[in-house]
Amino acid sequence: MKGGRGSDHGSKINEIKSKSRFRKGPAPGDPSQKRFSGVLPPAALIFLVLVFVAGAIVTVDHKENLSILQLQPRRVTADEEPSRPAPPASDVHVDATVAETPPAEEPVDMCENQCRAPGSEALPRGIVQDMSNFEFESLGGNPERRVARTMKSLLAIPVGIKQKAVVDKLVSKFPAANFTVMLFHYDGAVDGWSDLPWSRRAVHVAAADQTKWWFGKRFLHPDLVAEYDYIFLWDEDIEVDGFDPLRYIEIVRKEGLEISQPALDHRSQIHHRLTARARRGGAVHRRFYKTAGGGRCYGNSTGPPCTGWVEMMVPVFSRAAWRCAWRMIQNDLVFAWGLDFKLGYCAQGDRSMNVGIVDSEYVLHRGIPTLGDVGGGGGGGKTARASSASTAADRYAVRLRSYTELQIFNRRWKQAVAEDECWTDPYPQPPTPASKG
Repeated sequence: MKGGRGSDHGSKINEIKSKSRFRKGPAPGDPSQKRFSGVLPPAALIFLVLVFVAGAIVTVDHKENLSILQLQPRRVTADEEPSRPAPPASDVHVDATVAETPPAEEPVDMCENQCRAPGSEALPRGIVQDMSNFEFESLGGNPERRVARTMKSLLAIPVGIKQKAVVDKLVSKFPAANFTVMLFHYDGAVDGWSDLPWSRRAVHVAAADQTKWWFGKRFLHPDLVAEYDYIFLWDEDIEVDGFDPLRYIEIVRKEGLEISQPALDHRSQIHHRLTARARRGGAVHRRFYKTAGGGRCYGNSTGPPCTGWVEMMVPVFSRAAWRCAWRMIQNDLVFAWGLDFKLGYCAQGDRSMNVGIVDSEYVLHRGIPTLGDVGGGGGGGKTARASSASTAADRYAVRLRSYTELQIFNRRWKQAVAEDECWTDPYPQPPTPASKG
């Protein structure tokens, strides 16, 4: 019995040990164990690397999609359901470097601030023509088939039939190819000029008993004369034996004169010595010197009538200077007294350089008083004496009004300077020294 139990006990122990060895895996000397242990570590490492890379790609793609959604949000209409609900804010992680997109700017209206001439707002811009000229147009043919025109200047003169011979000689000096002629008939006698060869190409304007500056203000608007290089606004009593208009313009351009006049022959009626022809023989002078008597002019004088000044009987304006001067002409001050002392403000720069007298091309001012002598009836005896007395009274009235206009113009200038806070005088007057006493 004891032997049987011991044998059974030993066999059970051996069975248990055999099962225990099976649970622990193959025996150390098993070849299959060697193959498995050599392949497992590299495969596991590769697997882990692939998992890590795939996770990084998914994370980057998620962040990029999130940024795109934030920068370009999709608009949803009222009757459209979102494709999916937005995740809770706590589950969304936004990169701090992504800035919020500012609201889109409204498109700028290109037409809102376009400057349009008054009265043209209802028209398309391309059809508007703000400027004109005094050139004649043919009544037939194609108006768009134009021959290139030579750049011209304008000669405008107030005329009376009594000065017909002088005016004829004057106008004949100005070549038709280079000058347009405009006559202001202050006596209304237009038909009396029709026999002159140049009369048909001239522009005739008639208004009884009006002055050169009255005509100029109303019929020489800058937009009407914008095609002309220079505007010659001359009196009628001018002799031009020593004057060539083409050479004059050539000199004016070369010297850069915006406002000018031909020098006056010494036989002329001269009111200011600056306008007299210089005896030294130069082409142009811009100042004169007077060291004795009243109204002295020195080398350091900066204003009229010492420099930067012309008289009003034969002024010549550049296009730009006339655009300024026309605006300074007062509509109701028909003699323009006082205007000559302010023309330098329209000289497009330094008046002491851009205003000058052309000596090489000079004229003779006859000084014939025509204003106030429109009627001028003929005959003799009592009729002639009555006409003469009436003419003298008219001329006195003209002279009196001229002085009155001078005072009015100067007052208006001072008032305008005082009221315009944005304007700076380029030629300030030096302070008047205080009197001692």
